[in-house]
Amino acid sequence: MGRTKQLAFWALVLVALTALFELTDLDLSVQDHLFHFETGRWLVDRNAPVLKFLFYTGIKGALIAFGVSLLWQYGRSLVTRNRDGAGEQLARQRYLMVILSLMFIPGTIAGLKAVTHMYCPSQIERYGGDKPYIKLFDAYPETCARCNSGRCYPAGHASGGFSLLVLAHVFRKRSYKLAGLGVGLGLGWAMGGYQMMKGAHFLSHTLVTMIIAWMMSLCLVEVARRVHPAPDTGATP
Repeated sequence: MGRTKQLAFWALVLVALTALFELTDLDLSVQDHLFHFETGRWLVDRNAPVLKFLFYTGIKGALIAFGVSLLWQYGRSLVTRNRDGAGEQLARQRYLMVILSLMFIPGTIAGLKAVTHMYCPSQIERYGGDKPYIKLFDAYPETCARCNSGRCYPAGHASGGFSLLVLAHVFRKRSYKLAGLGVGLGLGWAMGGYQMMKGAHFLSHTLVTMIIAWMMSLCLVEVARRVHPAPDTGATP
């Protein structure tokens, strides 16, 4: 399937998912299982130090360190000359694919969070907060003062993990592609699932972030290939 057809397909999936969550209470049904109404506590304590390090600060720091390392390697490749010109160009292309994804996917999600004005589960009245629950295309009631300050949709934290979905495009062997896809999905859902279990996001927030990340990776891969076109050697992993 060509790149344009893939983008069109995933755009339709995004629309269908959005419609599903708009027309049903699936978000609430899932989130209800992660919240203990009698105690008013979430499945995961947001302040639990080990879980917070593993699934929030630690993993975020590791992704930043990974991005900085790739940026250094990419910059180094631009100022050095090797005999293997084709291999050098392909390495630059791959570095750039991942760097662009790590930069632009979380940045785009952060931009969307600033304009959707959606609140986190822990902020809404159903789960002990003080904000009304509304869906993406609903309007807040006039009685709700300052209800435009929500910053929870789509899922920002998970976008870092889903940025690595680009690894599915970096390699040519099918087994490597699947491994790269698994890394992106695994990290994205580990980070997103943690946020859901502590009341920071609904299921729809994480799913939408995943689809947007995949669509953006398709586009950013093409940008990297145009900046550093590499010959098809057929043998490169």
